[in-house]
Amino acid sequence: MSIKQEFFTLLGGRVKMRHSQYNPTSDAVWLAAFAPTGCATILDVGVGTGGVSLCMHAHTPNAKITGIDTSQSMLESCAQNAQLNNAALELINADIYSWRTSRTFDVVVTNPPYFYGTPASHNAHHNSDLSLWVSRCIARVRPMGTFCIITDAATIGTVVSVMATKLGDITIFPLFGAKSTAERVLISGRLGTRGMGVLHRGLPMNYEPVLRDGLTIADTLSRIYQTC
Repeated sequence: MSIKQEFFTLLGGRVKMRHSQYNPTSDAVWLAAFAPTGCATILDVGVGTGGVSLCMHAHTPNAKITGIDTSQSMLESCAQNAQLNNAALELINADIYSWRTSRTFDVVVTNPPYFYGTPASHNAHHNSDLSLWVSRCIARVRPMGTFCIITDAATIGTVVSVMATKLGDITIFPLFGAKSTAERVLISGRLGTRGMGVLHRGLPMNYEPVLRDGLTIADTLSRIYQTC
């Protein structure tokens, strides 16, 4: 991630964003890289200032991307970032807990509120019912569609316990920082399937082919397996 004046970039410059009240971290890049490409419709739950959505737009430019968030100020920042990247995002000011809609999507992604304690000023990632959040996200997945989430490793039991009741083909991909244990975990599942789960060996969180070069995780794994 590089910084230039009032802007910073993701994916080695492919995504440009303004500095604002909440600047996405590498979690956004990882989540976008983990999600399947080639889909027609995407829902980003807790879109914030657009980090995940705009990285997904870089990977799948023809998809229709919808973002939902409770913060109007973050949505305004997201709209500005979308304009910077020539991305036509649909932005909805609503709460996933109470959003009344029958719409479903090919892919639903979320970087959820998994921390507890005193919230930061932007109030993101704090003090929410994670089980209910995951359940509401899955409700917006179309049959045979995919749900993808990045979460703190400490919450993996909560997330998987909800996903396992509704989804199949559950895939778990750990991300490692300086510690020997995972710090973040990417998890996906498909609605309407009964496939077995897969646990990958994971990658370091500072892995440059994803963060700088903009590879998806599918492309990254393909390259790794080709060299094995």
